[in-house]
Amino acid sequence: MVRPGHLLPFCALLLFCALARAGDWTIINYGGRDHVTMRNVADFYDLAGFQEVSNTLTMGSPGRSLRGAVGSNELYINGLKFILSYPISEVDGEPIVSRMDLTKVIEPVLRPSRIRDAAVIDSVVLDPGHGGYDNGAMSIWGCEKDYALDVAWRARPLLEAQGLTVYMTRTTDEFIPLEDRVRFANMHPTALFIAIHFNSGGEEANGIETYTLAPCGVPSMAAAGPMLSDLRPNPGNVCDAENMALACATHASLISHAQLFDRGIKRARFVVIRDITIPGVLVEGGFLSNTGDARLIATGQYRQEEAQCLAIAVRNYRNAVNGPPPTIGGSDVVVRDDANIPAPPPPIGEAPPDQKPDVAATAPATPEASIPPAAQVPPAVAHPVVAAAPKPAPSPEAQPVNQAQTAAGARSIVTPIVD
Repeated sequence: MVRPGHLLPFCALLLFCALARAGDWTIINYGGRDHVTMRNVADFYDLAGFQEVSNTLTMGSPGRSLRGAVGSNELYINGLKFILSYPISEVDGEPIVSRMDLTKVIEPVLRPSRIRDAAVIDSVVLDPGHGGYDNGAMSIWGCEKDYALDVAWRARPLLEAQGLTVYMTRTTDEFIPLEDRVRFANMHPTALFIAIHFNSGGEEANGIETYTLAPCGVPSMAAAGPMLSDLRPNPGNVCDAENMALACATHASLISHAQLFDRGIKRARFVVIRDITIPGVLVEGGFLSNTGDARLIATGQYRQEEAQCLAIAVRNYRNAVNGPPPTIGGSDVVVRDDANIPAPPPPIGEAPPDQKPDVAATAPATPEASIPPAAQVPPAVAHPVVAAAPKPAPSPEAQPVNQAQTAAGARSIVTPIVD
């Protein structure tokens, strides 16, 4: 039997193997963890113009850049915020970043085309959060379960326009256990998984955040602190690199087009991203507890924009990780940002952004009003389903091979995202 205490050295060994062939990396042990210098990162990924001014680090050029600060766990790649597992530190005057963050964040974001054994994506599983008696977060205009389902229905035709098959864990206002959602997702080994949620956290909290699964040995950013379970690998960790690439594509698309604050890409162990064996993310599309966010979320325009962002994210992930998709009917299927796609009626009362909320005038519509005819939808996951065989664990995915094979010519998941 493998004891939990033995798993941390095992995880560290995997990370060591991931960089073992990188002869140009200098490993520095600091605080009990392996690190590399930020100069080393700049050199390897061909990010010119390395500068450190008042603890702020910058490197690269427009369209391909990193920015961070000593003592902070925020790293901006091409202007997009990533929350690192550990803060950037400094040893003998040299800024350093943990090897975990190098292999699990920087590498798959800057070189997604080098992710090993990534499945060729032909479908998407949309997971509208909550449902039935579980309303999720609430505002005076409506509830999370209705907003999430509406976004999923709006995203579905946009994804189908790319030639993808779209599955939904629920298509009506019903409660689906988390374990059933996972089993349903694992039946589709060549799919991407996107869980759609909206947040709650008080009037002061606002903005968009995207979660992907925390790597083995890394504390969950949604937990109170480190836990013994952090050392236990989870099924979703076989897709660590793909998870981060998808999170990057998703968050970049949302932040580029939405009007809300960028809270960053974070790691957690929510059940639906922890136990799936396909690449997955959980999107929190704004705070229903914040008046400004909630007012926007209650408009059909905002939810349509979020649906379009999800479709753009899937397209960009496939382009970066799998390469350009094949043509359909002799021409490429293109999802335009302004695509005029018919959408189902919104399930909640519309709230004009420039008007004061009126509780009496915004009673939610009946759930049936938001659902297209039954003939147009697949059956929902009403009972446990048999899971497909899990995807075999890929070889260590982050392998900077040598200085000659830098990222200069590789596709970046960040570069094509902003349309």
